[in-house]
Amino acid sequence: MHEELVDHLARSTPLSRGEALRVIQDVLAYFDETTEEYVRRRHRELQAQGLVNATIFERIEADLRYRAVAPPELSLRQLRRIVYG
Repeated sequence: MHEELVDHLARSTPLSRGEALRVIQDVLAYFDETTEEYVRRRHRELQAQGLVNATIFERIEADLRYRAVAPPELSLRQLRRIVYG
């Protein structure tokens, strides 16, 4: 699916192709998480560190500004319009 990226990582790092593929899959899975899933997971993690809700929610609010956002699903027509105007 991401062969060019796998090849690039294998060439530019000491990772083997298999390791590069696993890294890519891990990163994609991380960013595939919905906002709701992310908020719940981070709340649990920060709570486990002993932080209180006021601090937790401030941190989550700040973190959300830097999360990657998946693009909206595009129809074939929309894709064509992107390419051809």
